[in-house]
Amino acid sequence: MITFLVSITLLVAGYFTYGKYINKMFGADPLRPTPATEMADGVDYQTLKPWKIFIIQFLNIAGLGPIFGAIMGAAYGPIAYLWIVLGCIFMGASHDYVSGMLSLRMKGASLNEVIGKYLGKGFTKFITVVIVLLLFAVGTSFISGPAGLLHQLSGWNINVWLTLIFIYYIIATLLPIDKIIGSIYPYMGAILLFMAVAIGGTLLIKGFSGELNLVELTPATFHNYKSNGSEYMLIPMLFIVISCGAISGFHATQSPLMARCMGNEKYGRPIFYGAMIAEGVVACIWATAAMAYFGGPEQLNAMADAGNTPAIIVNKICEDWLGSFGAIIAILGIVVCPVTSGDTAFRSLRLILADAMGYSQKPVKNRIIICLPIFLVAFVSCNVDFSIIWTYVGITNQLLAATTLWACAVYLATTGKNHWTMSLPAMFITYMSVCFLLIAPNVQGGLNLQPAIGYIGGGVAALACAALFFKKVASR
Repeated sequence: MITFLVSITLLVAGYFTYGKYINKMFGADPLRPTPATEMADGVDYQTLKPWKIFIIQFLNIAGLGPIFGAIMGAAYGPIAYLWIVLGCIFMGASHDYVSGMLSLRMKGASLNEVIGKYLGKGFTKFITVVIVLLLFAVGTSFISGPAGLLHQLSGWNINVWLTLIFIYYIIATLLPIDKIIGSIYPYMGAILLFMAVAIGGTLLIKGFSGELNLVELTPATFHNYKSNGSEYMLIPMLFIVISCGAISGFHATQSPLMARCMGNEKYGRPIFYGAMIAEGVVACIWATAAMAYFGGPEQLNAMADAGNTPAIIVNKICEDWLGSFGAIIAILGIVVCPVTSGDTAFRSLRLILADAMGYSQKPVKNRIIICLPIFLVAFVSCNVDFSIIWTYVGITNQLLAATTLWACAVYLATTGKNHWTMSLPAMFITYMSVCFLLIAPNVQGGLNLQPAIGYIGGGVAALACAALFFKKVASR
């Protein structure tokens, strides 16, 4: 219980301390005009209420990451707390804040434009392709995934659910952001937050009463609990498995949506930094719940090895701790989480393609022209086995995070600000990502090489990127 409470406390304290420092260091200016006030078009550029933007940002970046990723990360043991807390405060939230604020300063520019500005125009086309493929993979997978789950629960034909989700995605992607996303996200956010608060409250009650045995982070538990630890090594596996709860490149693809809706730069910290801290809290809750419910990380691994997926584990916990009503909320949450990331993935994809072509999105016919081929390809792809592609989504996500961090570091360095807040995390994530790519099993998207090769390769890559960074900064 001590580790859990300390973790939550540190996350909240991180928002008020390091988050405040990052905000001041960046130089947020409440008097500076924002894209929403200067470029209002009633579609993508329009001022929304700050609390509503926070909820939208939170749902956009969350998906199933802080739930499923945290549960899979908990299988490595209490050491997962360190990555969630420290990663979230010093890497993920800072990554989301600086990249989001750079988009805000660049008139709501998409991530590929932000990266291209600071890492070079020659890099823009490459990173645009990477981001487009990532968003398409996320969006399409978050059609078939929820549809399959709803099919199992209701018995309805899966094509019915595919069609309904498709219709929702098309409407949410085409219509002005306040019409669908801005209207229903508060209710969807309430479901996700209810799950987290209810499970967190149950943990506290059962923990203090002695019903649950919460494993603490101590020198004795500071090791890898994962089954087949020789294959699923703590470094770098844990740092890729838990992404959305610590740092995720996907987040930076979503922030421009909200950068186009903010009426004042002073809301940058609660929206960009704060939403990531909230996600870290959710990740801590579910990592703790998964370990505590089954009696420890060893038992959690045994359940996972027996075929219990994160979705099944979430359902078991909610049904047991919250009753039948809790089970319903769990099911809704498992459906809502991917849907609220899938719709904005497609919306981000529309904006990236439109920006790349210089195609105004104010006329609805222009939005239809962009969206029609996207959804035609997505519809056909729903019948394709995405498991192979999805294998590489996790590592692509973290490589994108590293790239975004390097771009943010260049901005900070060339404007006389503290670049170490971005460059050190960039080196760390570069190391972990390249290391994972070299030694992870093929089924996880790695090359399955010898660990020594991965550790050396990761170090060489991190140092090489650092050298290129300092060279670019010197040239500017």
